[in-house]
Amino acid sequence: MTCACCSSFSVTDPPCMIYMGKDKYENEELIKHAWEEDVWFHVDKLSSAHVYLRLPLGWSWADIPQEVLDDCAQLTKANSIEGNKKNNLTIIYTPSSNLKKTQGMETGQVTFHKSNVVKKVHVKERINEIVNRLNKTKEERYPDLQQELIDHERESRKQARAFEMSRKAEDLRVQEERRQQQNLKNYSSVMQESHMVSNKELGFGRGFKDIEEDFM
Repeated sequence: MTCACCSSFSVTDPPCMIYMGKDKYENEELIKHAWEEDVWFHVDKLSSAHVYLRLPLGWSWADIPQEVLDDCAQLTKANSIEGNKKNNLTIIYTPSSNLKKTQGMETGQVTFHKSNVVKKVHVKERINEIVNRLNKTKEERYPDLQQELIDHERESRKQARAFEMSRKAEDLRVQEERRQQQNLKNYSSVMQESHMVSNKELGFGRGFKDIEEDFM
């Protein structure tokens, strides 16, 4: 079981959750067990807490609402000993799937798989109103991070299978509909007058003598 004390914060508009570790050891556990779609925040070029935004279903890390982005940036700045005292900071953020650990790195330290999948947000100064609002929602938890990740990935696979089955069923429905439309089109074509044979052409309009000669 992998447990760590995680501080979680609630953003109410729009609703989502921010969480972070208290020290480098908890940060290390969060690095290992963050969900793939979680978004990681850190003060650029300074020591700070690792702050994660858990994206609600349907959200993309590339278009996080500005209000939520501001909350994450302010919380990251407030939890940097040096950064909290400075103005005009840069906060970097990226999907947790882009975080990379290499051999020899210190506990809680990370780099990136792709540096171009990292965005920046400028923080002019600390906004106490935002920080105080978030701190009022702070809750310390001791979750089993590994089990939470396992459960989440299992549920994600379940949803993916359900979506794939639904997609295949829809494809079959569309194919059957097209087949029926084609059959109707073919039937209409056969029934057109230009394609029909008259009784005379079949021989019913010929005289008895004409028909009799066919058998001589």
